[in-house]
Amino acid sequence: MSTAAASTGSASLPVPATGFAEFDETLATVPLVDHHAHGALLASPTAAEFEGFINEGLPGIPPAAMTPWDSQLGFAIRRWCAPLLGAEPSADPEAYWAARSALPEQEVSRRLLTVAGVSDWLIDTGFSEYVLEPAQMAAIAGRAYEIVRLETLAERVITAIGSGGDYAAALTTRLREATAQAVGVKSVLAYRGGFDIDLSRPADTDVATAAQRWLDGLADGRPPRLVDVTLLRFGLHAALERGLPVQFHVGFGDRDTDLRRGNPLHLRDYLFAAEAADVPVMLLHNYPFEREAGYLAQAFRTVYIDAGLAINYSGARSPAVIARTLELAPFGKVLYSGDAWGPAELHYLGSLLWRRGMAAVIGPWLHAGEWSEQDAVRITTMMARTNALRAYGLD
Repeated sequence: MSTAAASTGSASLPVPATGFAEFDETLATVPLVDHHAHGALLASPTAAEFEGFINEGLPGIPPAAMTPWDSQLGFAIRRWCAPLLGAEPSADPEAYWAARSALPEQEVSRRLLTVAGVSDWLIDTGFSEYVLEPAQMAAIAGRAYEIVRLETLAERVITAIGSGGDYAAALTTRLREATAQAVGVKSVLAYRGGFDIDLSRPADTDVATAAQRWLDGLADGRPPRLVDVTLLRFGLHAALERGLPVQFHVGFGDRDTDLRRGNPLHLRDYLFAAEAADVPVMLLHNYPFEREAGYLAQAFRTVYIDAGLAINYSGARSPAVIARTLELAPFGKVLYSGDAWGPAELHYLGSLLWRRGMAAVIGPWLHAGEWSEQDAVRITTMMARTNALRAYGLD
């Protein structure tokens, strides 16, 4: 279910001109469907907390010697967000922070989200501490839809059942209820088990045994965290039976994901099952596996990909990430995602850097006569919004 909201504009987006007027207009103004996002911050962070929010891999607050201000993302924030918050372009971190901290967090979000040019946010609510809920995002800009995180749902189910034998039916029921108004589900299997595991549907008896073992382990009061491979597999197949698009975090992320086990090629058997069930599978982010993901999008009818998250963190180098994403994947299978979580700077930059990156990548193809302008406009619009609208069954 969507939540309607304030109008969304993109007039302030500084997208470079390629010299092809219709393409330039499309890039600057096409409303994006962000098919995987998180909420913006609820409250103003401290300076140290903000640095933690704009550092993806290292847990907590980075040491001074590796301040995220001295990174591609840090430079992009200072260059492109500063003017919207009352500072000079590329203001130094101290000046940027002074301008930002002079504004209430709600005003920071309003200034950045309303000019991002995003019409629809598909929001993963699996980790919602510190951030706005979908309805709160929609109250600022665009429409908002929920994506239900499978592992979070399972962790709620295990605390509400009496025995492991109840788990399968309880999860199936709860998944149906939780997704009644949602448009998709998401798995963080990459963080919890890796992709290089048996991904077939487990037997019911194995599910019951694993659930009882998990339940017994909670007797000492520890918080539930789903890491049991059998139950992870069961959740993924329950999602196929539910029939909504299934999102997978792939590649770059927090350091508790093991990239050695996160190559999406390991998902092959599950992708066959999803194709047989006619369920879309969304491979999110993908860096540094853009090429592998592109191959899977070509090889499997129901696989889609994006380049979210890495676009922000690669900053000025993001056109290279976009270019690799567009090497092999069918253009009808590529979606836009910012995967911003927390500071509204990330929501704004996701849109801006994607648009600038598309100009940098496609512009030379137009000048070389490799693409027609008509095709560039059509494909850009597909990737920006119509592919997502079709894949998720949205209006």
